[in-house]
Amino acid sequence: MTGRAIWKGHLSVGELSCGIALYSAATTSERISFHYVNRKSGNRLRREFVDEETGKPVERDDQVKGYETAKDTYVVLEPDDIAGAVPKGDKTLEICEFIACDDVDTVYFDKPYFLKPADEADEEAFALIREGMRRKKVAALARAVLFRRVRSMLIRPRGCGLLGHTLHFDYEVRSADEAFDDLPDVTIKGEMRSLAKHIIETKTGSFDPAAFDDRYDAALAELVKAKAEGREIPKPKREDKGKVVDLMEALRESAAAADKQKTAGKKRGAKRAAPQGRKAG
Repeated sequence: MTGRAIWKGHLSVGELSCGIALYSAATTSERISFHYVNRKSGNRLRREFVDEETGKPVERDDQVKGYETAKDTYVVLEPDDIAGAVPKGDKTLEICEFIACDDVDTVYFDKPYFLKPADEADEEAFALIREGMRRKKVAALARAVLFRRVRSMLIRPRGCGLLGHTLHFDYEVRSADEAFDDLPDVTIKGEMRSLAKHIIETKTGSFDPAAFDDRYDAALAELVKAKAEGREIPKPKREDKGKVVDLMEALRESAAAADKQKTAGKKRGAKRAAPQGRKAG
């Protein structure tokens, strides 16, 4: 199940077009969430906007958005003003060009979405676009008015459907050169370099999302369960402050541990693969 479509429109490339539906490919709805409540009464709290100077609540009709041009000076924008600035869309996700699948730096990726045909009549045209992209090993750059803004989307084949990522605008992405400009250019040589290479080689694997668990969410779920059952909550242990270690010694220990882990993994694999002996007839 892909849930409910959050947008419907048309995917077009040149004169070819098909109806599509957009679905969220990731969700945080399964995470533990909380409400604010009154500790004394146990009643749920509600938020209220108050005037910063008078401290009095402001009715919804009197709440408007303002852009600060100087300290405590605002340009007030009415709802109609903002609505007028929203670009008009025609519900078309238009493919502007096809590019290599790895042309876009992942730092530009925003949110993932699944694209499916809107109905059976659109399945053939949808499949034609998808398979054409798959055979040429390309991705599509498309644009549409999504969620009140003109958005760019990178679209790639995924199974029987398409996977799209909305993209950050260039001004939203910070410069890596500026972020790292104060880091020295350190050259690693000799045994230290060899040990680092060895550790990487022994720990080389593949990405398995199921192997990564949300420990914080699991801990919160257990905490809520314990509280609801009236069990005593154990106090968290204080972690000792990290000790200053010799980098070379740490690398040697890490390499030894990696070798040990790799050897144990091979033994487990061999044991599972060993054929079972037949019983005498």
